[in-house]
Order: sequence, then structure tokens, then C-alpha cells
Amino acid sequence: MKNILCFGDSNTWGYQPVACTRYPFETRWTGALQTLLGSEYRIIEEGLNGRTSASDEPGRKYRSGAEYFPMLLECHRPIDLVVIMLGTNDLKSIFDLSVEQIAQNTKKLCQMVLDNDYPENDSAQVLLIAPVHVAELPYEDELLFANAKEKSRDFACEFNKVADELGIHFMDASQIVKTTNADGLHWTAEQH
Repeated sequence: MKNILCFGDSNTWGYQPVACTRYPFETRWTGALQTLLGSEYRIIEEGLNGRTSASDEPGRKYRSGAEYFPMLLECHRPIDLVVIMLGTNDLKSIFDLSVEQIAQNTKKLCQMVLDNDYPENDSAQVLLIAPVHVAELPYEDELLFANAKEKSRDFACEFNKVADELGIHFMDASQIVKTTNADGLHWTAEQH
């Protein structure tokens, strides 16, 4: 059996916009992947609402991917493939990060997989996914994500550079999924 660890934010967790609930497993993209791949594969969901590549938001602990990722690599071993899709929450104004800085933070996550200390994970491959573009945001989120819509357009270019540097797999999610206009950040059931 091949083990695939999917490490991401609320879109990996399966956040349902407007309703503010979680889609059922079979609806989430990770569940759809499990169905497509079948019983020879095990999809390990590690999505968390608000997760960033490397920062904790004030008043919102446990969101830094860099802090918790090493533990997950150990917990879920052996791992054959790690899928990393982070960056949208890093666009929050409070962090004041450029897309280049976000890409470098995700690069460090990818390197954690490639440089891990566990023999069971020695042959683990990495798929770095550039997040989808941010759509029109509701008024209440415009300040929280100032300039995120424009910045998110650069994810693919910067993440692809990281993938090329590390010799890992790359995918641009915005070529497949469009963020719903319901909240500008998340996916509908059909998009999953």
C-alpha cells in the first residue's frame, strides 16, 4: 500500500464556505483522490483551517506548518508521497509577506521531506501545489487579506521555481479549480 500525506489548509480540511462546516470525506478532494486511486493507496489528510507555511497568527495557535510538519512526517511514516498545498493564509496582511517569501517558506517544508531522518521515508516524493487564486473577497475580509487577490496570481511562478530547484513534482491548482465567489477563498463541493 502506498501512503500519501496531504498537508494543507482549510481547502485540504474541506471547509464549506458560507455554511462554515466541513464537507464529508467523500466530497473533499482528498476523499475524491482516495476513491480515484483505490485501496492500494491510503490518503492521509492533514488539513487545518488557517494553516500557514511558517507563521502563527496572534490568538490562533498551532497554525505554523513549519512547526508541526516534522512531527507529522514521523507520525505517518512510512510515506511514499507528500502533497503540500499552502500559501493562501500566508497572504494575510498581518504577516506582510511577499509571494517569494511564501514560496521560500514552502521550500523549507519540501526540504524537510527530502532531508528527513527516517529510513522509511527515504524514497518519499514531494508534490508542491501552488494554491488557487483568491477571488473577490467579502467586505469583512478585504483588510484581512489586503492585496491577496493580486499576489495569489504569482503563486504558480514562484512555487514552480522552488519545485525546479529541488527537483520535485509541481502542480498549479488554479489551472484546475477556481475559488468560489461565495467567500473568495474556498471551494464548492463540485470544485473539490
